[in-house]
Amino acid sequence: MKRILFTTVSLGVLGLLSPALGADLPTYSKAPSIAAPVYDWNGFYFGGFGGGGYGNHNVNNALGNTGFAPFTANYTSVGGVAGGEAGYNWQSGSYMVGIEGDMYWSGIKGNDANQIAAGAFPIAAVDADSLRWGGSVRARVGYTIDRWMFFFTGGYAFGDIDHTNTLAGFPVDKFTVHANGLTGGGGIAYALTNNVIGKFEYRYTNFNGYNHPLPTNGVLPYTTETTYSVVTLGLDFKFGGPVVAKY
Repeated sequence: MKRILFTTVSLGVLGLLSPALGADLPTYSKAPSIAAPVYDWNGFYFGGFGGGGYGNHNVNNALGNTGFAPFTANYTSVGGVAGGEAGYNWQSGSYMVGIEGDMYWSGIKGNDANQIAAGAFPIAAVDADSLRWGGSVRARVGYTIDRWMFFFTGGYAFGDIDHTNTLAGFPVDKFTVHANGLTGGGGIAYALTNNVIGKFEYRYTNFNGYNHPLPTNGVLPYTTETTYSVVTLGLDFKFGGPVVAKY
């Protein structure tokens, strides 16, 4: 009887003490989530690029399209480009705005000899264009997803184009067009490291036409008009702007 009474009392005491003992035990809660690192595009950068381009050229002499003789030729040019660039990005949330300038060497060249050989152009003088160098000053706008950036760019373009008109038995008529115009395009950039950015870009450039009123080889006065499409790959080095935390 005493053992039963002792057991009953012991269980009752333990029941009374369990809330107090529970209050002394440490409590556990869910660990806070770890901040996800997000790339920061802010800052100054510079770098280099290379690629290839395609030119489209129109030459029109003073007679224009007369009867069955279209005194207008259209021809293409191809070649490589290589150069450097520098710019600055401002980022707000997922959006980016910036400014960029570039200069490049060009080997894009071509002529209309094939049209003359095919009899499509009734004048025997061969026109040729060679883009020697170019550059631009542009605005950029983009949308970022961590280390990825998708952007559009556009602005003012300039450069030198050598144009030659060759007619057998006469001196070569050669001059340099100090071209200027508008350029625009877009591309994709990816931050390979915190400071090194890879980039793919396409740009279209429309240069002003040039009127040549007094050719030195006796051919009729003519005008030239030129556009270029260029695709490049590049690497940029960015200063500042470490990876930041985003919760």
